[in-house]
Amino acid sequence: MKIKSSYLVLKTDKSIQENSSKLRGYLGERFKEHLLLHHHVQDAGYLYTYPLIQYKIIEGQAFILGIEEGAQVLKEISDKIDNLILGSKVYSVDEKILYQKEFDIKTGAKTQYNFISPWVALNSKNYSSFVMIKSWRDKKLFLNNILTGNILSMCKGLGIIVNRKLYVHTHLEEETVDFKGIPMTGFKGKFTVNLQIPDFFGLGKGVSQGFGTIKGVKDADSCDL
Repeated sequence: MKIKSSYLVLKTDKSIQENSSKLRGYLGERFKEHLLLHHHVQDAGYLYTYPLIQYKIIEGQAFILGIEEGAQVLKEISDKIDNLILGSKVYSVDEKILYQKEFDIKTGAKTQYNFISPWVALNSKNYSSFVMIKSWRDKKLFLNNILTGNILSMCKGLGIIVNRKLYVHTHLEEETVDFKGIPMTGFKGKFTVNLQIPDFFGLGKGVSQGFGTIKGVKDADSCDL
């Protein structure tokens, strides 16, 4: 299935030090009329689905991914963004780069990906199960299953039917991340799966705020488990 995406890079007068949640908060407030920018629904709380707009800070630059309807939203607002007010800092936007791509997300040969931002895999329920596992091999298998579920959830949210079994293998290291002001366990590293996923798409919790962002690795060896 073909997926349309837009990538908006905002080059600012200085390197951005704040995290992507600040970027999401600012643009969501600035353009309240676009629900996909913030996912808050008046009188209905919060809209839970795979985010079609995802905010990322990559090497000090603001990077926003728009998928399908989200791609159109980025086209509509890009010309109106002249600065970013993130916390107490103001960043002048000196250059805007908007480019579009179309991807075919489908099963195929194993492909390796890096998590270029921490993957938040665990919630309060499965974290308790994870810490009780003693064997490193069983921990990896546990994470493999969670990541498989995350990938299938992404596909479902995008209306993609996966008609083959997914085989996920990971090589990950734990690290502590600040998730909405709460310290949580995240993971960095690599994984392989027999599914083609576009670069910079997110997996797991906090996708809209830049967590779990992936990037494909060309000519890489497979993970071992």
